Amino acid sequence: MEEKKIIIAIDGHSSTGKSTVAKQLAKALGYIYVDTGAMYRAVSLYAMRKGYINESYFDQEALEKSLSDINIEFAINSKTGLAEVLLNGEIVEQEIRSLKVSKHVSKIAAVSMVRRKLVEQQKKMGVKKGIVMDGRDIGTVVFPDAELKLFMTATAKDRAERRYTELKERGENVTYEDVLKNVVNRDHIDSTRKDSPLRKAEDAIKIDNSNLTLEEQFEQILNLAKKAIKIG
Repeated sequence: MEEKKIIIAIDGHSSTGKSTVAKQLAKALGYIYVDTGAMYRAVSLYAMRKGYINESYFDQEALEKSLSDINIEFAINSKTGLAEVLLNGEIVEQEIRSLKVSKHVSKIAAVSMVRRKLVEQQKKMGVKKGIVMDGRDIGTVVFPDAELKLFMTATAKDRAERRYTELKERGENVTYEDVLKNVVNRDHIDSTRKDSPLRKAEDAIKIDNSNLTLEEQFEQILNLAKKAIKIG
């Protein structure tokens, strides 16, 4: 008998390692992984390139008018076996992970028309189930009926340290103070926006990974997933 497929929704604060564990989980279960944060980052990059947003300016109306010109896809990299983000046919996987994009993504994600466009795409991706999706509103808005919902968190300090190390390893010229400021700022925007604010779904299982190793966290989440698949 074929194992029943479920939807796994992983929400939480920025830099909690949602994408890392979601990728691991999808690979272990043979599920499709969708990084919704990457979709919002791609829209942010598009807006930056068009001059719609910078440190002191945001032309929301211009972005809304050009949403139909934005096409976001995921393609498997044949060398790594991992999904990469394509913005209008161009691979932008590395560029969207930079701190300069991170500075704008929460503001872009707070725009209702942007959320509507991307949530519609995300819902379609989950029709056949067998999917692991991470973001800010997956368990509350995109898949409120997901069989397993997780909410990941950690202290701002721990998250900033991880993000800082990650960016430095990529060769970015950043300071810890700037990274911490970005983490705190994104928390505020994500939690206070009017449209689909970041919040834990009532039936989500909270995972505080401040003091967990990546291996401990993965084992804990994999066990929860296996249990949910059995029940589901």
